[in-house]
Amino acid sequence: MNDLSAFPITRKWPAQHPDRIQLYSLPTPNGVKVSIMLVETGLPYEPHLVSFETNDQLSPEFLSLNPNNKIPAIIDPHGPDGTPFALFESGAILVYLASKSGRFLPADTAARFETLQWLMWQMGGVGPMFGQLGFFHKFAGKDYEDKRPRDRYAAESKRLLGVLEQRLTGRRWVMGDEYTIADIAIFPWVRNLVGFYGAGELVEFERFPQVQRALAAFVERPAVQRGLAIPARD
Repeated sequence: MNDLSAFPITRKWPAQHPDRIQLYSLPTPNGVKVSIMLVETGLPYEPHLVSFETNDQLSPEFLSLNPNNKIPAIIDPHGPDGTPFALFESGAILVYLASKSGRFLPADTAARFETLQWLMWQMGGVGPMFGQLGFFHKFAGKDYEDKRPRDRYAAESKRLLGVLEQRLTGRRWVMGDEYTIADIAIFPWVRNLVGFYGAGELVEFERFPQVQRALAAFVERPAVQRGLAIPARD
């Protein structure tokens, strides 16, 4: 049996299956990237819900694994050198799981780095911009009389959707016929923008038919449907 006792986080979230990848997360766009990837690859995992309502992400146990207090984070009991390995940041985890499973990241050097390019595009642009728009449109920011911050993020979100629309024209997925971690990273955020944030009209989502098509295909995948609900909320 794998001993994960060296990781303080396991005191708050005990591992019932310490031989499996331990996932500490919440079904947010960043969180479901990793749960979807785990389901898609078939890698054994055990999910643990990190509740924002009770500030679990600020607990000493969680901070011991991710000092940046953000989900998701993982512990792989079978790390690169055969010993337990901890990792945070959703993009890094996707690359790690792709390397571990040998799936969803092309082996060809050029295609591999092109995929990573689009992953970084999501991490540096789509996630932050869509998230800020969500704040100013759906949450506390919606009460601000000055709509310039909201409009700034709406404009940038529309620009990013336009970039994605152009990329998907003539392609099934971001990298063509091959479904990759770029899609797993990008489409949970698109789904959240027009679904949970309710910003479809604001960003004129109807102007992006290729994005709509690819999003629908993404959500139809059985692994995506499962991953979107992991970890299950209490």
